Amino acid sequence: MMLAKLKPKPTDEQCFILDQIRSSQSNLQINAFAGTGKSATLKMIDELMPESLLSLYLVFNKRNAEEAIDSNEFRPLIETENRRPVRGTKIQTLNGCGHGVWAQKAQDKISLDKDKTKKLFYTHLQTFTKPSQDEAWEEWSNVKQGVELAKALGYLPEGKYPSAARLCTWSAVNDACDEPLSPLAKELVDEILLVSVKTAIKGFIDFNDQVYMPALFGGPFPRYPVGMVDETQDLSPVNHAMLDRLGFERLISVGDPAQTIYTFRGAKANGMADIRRRFAMSEADLSISFRCSQRIVEEARWRVPTFKWFNQGGVVEELSQIKLDEIREDSAIICRNNAPLFRLAIRLLSSGRNVRVHGSDMGPRLTAIMRKLGPEGMSQESTLSAIEDWEGERMEKGSKTAKDIADCMRVFVSYGPTLKHALLYIDSIFKQHGSIELLTGHKSKGLEWNRVYFLDQFLIGEDEQDLNLRYVIQTRAKQELYYINSREIQ
Repeated sequence: MMLAKLKPKPTDEQCFILDQIRSSQSNLQINAFAGTGKSATLKMIDELMPESLLSLYLVFNKRNAEEAIDSNEFRPLIETENRRPVRGTKIQTLNGCGHGVWAQKAQDKISLDKDKTKKLFYTHLQTFTKPSQDEAWEEWSNVKQGVELAKALGYLPEGKYPSAARLCTWSAVNDACDEPLSPLAKELVDEILLVSVKTAIKGFIDFNDQVYMPALFGGPFPRYPVGMVDETQDLSPVNHAMLDRLGFERLISVGDPAQTIYTFRGAKANGMADIRRRFAMSEADLSISFRCSQRIVEEARWRVPTFKWFNQGGVVEELSQIKLDEIREDSAIICRNNAPLFRLAIRLLSSGRNVRVHGSDMGPRLTAIMRKLGPEGMSQESTLSAIEDWEGERMEKGSKTAKDIADCMRVFVSYGPTLKHALLYIDSIFKQHGSIELLTGHKSKGLEWNRVYFLDQFLIGEDEQDLNLRYVIQTRAKQELYYINSREIQ
């Protein structure tokens, strides 16, 4: 006989939340600290919903949606023959929800292309003279970031599409960019954005358009009596606009304000407080971590004083010295910046250890920059000089990331006699699939390990985003958290 899966008894905090759901119809915001069972709580909430009720559960990324669907613990969705949902819980990403809306409003069948911006940029450049094309290509990375942030923040060039819900001015986009954009880059962003909107109206979209277009231009938004929204602290202004257009009769949002670390890519600062105010939400907390053991929780209380633990024990230790062979398998090494991770990854590989470096997007970015420094046969000394010049130019323009990128390039250049050797190292490092995982704090969010090495914690600054990042890194550890210093690794 198969035994039924036993469900854990709800905590007092979860019981309070469930009572709130039963006893009123008010909107509710749940402040869920790291590892406190927010997914389990949302499933409990869903179980309380009447069988005939239709609700929408919005998650932040595809992985979360698949996990929720695969769990089979939400009320099954019942649809009509034409796929119109009538009861149960529909689980979607915000992008998936927006895609469905825009597919009904676009003039033609939807065509999704992740490289849409680059293709539009290339087409636009064909109208330029050759010298002007070269100048424009120098701005490509800034233009790409500008278009992406424009779509996250809800920017439209002033005076264009007056009936659209323009959410911000150009200054908001410019401030969010890695460096202030030149007049040429601004002109290109505006031109590409306007062509992008025109083609999206016809049905040609990218992933950013999935939310940007319905948020600003509207569409046949479905109506759900109840909405549940996860990772609320990560929502961008266009995500917020989507929630307004969905018009839920009751909204339940979940998030952790102390894990707000993505404003650099468009997440709305103080977004949870803004949603709570707009939707007149009452509040409840989930403060007992089932992930982090007692010592980890105590270590993170500097950021979340009411943080509690379910599991006793744990280890938090600052290692004044550590040898490469003492770094254990199946661990994560997390750092604020990329360069220390790359340096340590190469050292571990050279000593025969197996590593996996997260961030496959960083490899092509470094390669693209370094190929512009000079010919592949350029000596190490000349390459280092070219990197210094590149860094100086970017810093002079106000870049926020030039130092880390330049440090990354120096790491790879230091391991070979020519630029070609550095490029080969970059290609090789991201092909590794070992059990020691190295990643930045931003890429670690949503993940967890029994053992975490916090590398070079002194790189964390004192602004709100960095303080939140320190908390995020600390709370990736379930049992063991070790602080290590690059200079002390033998």
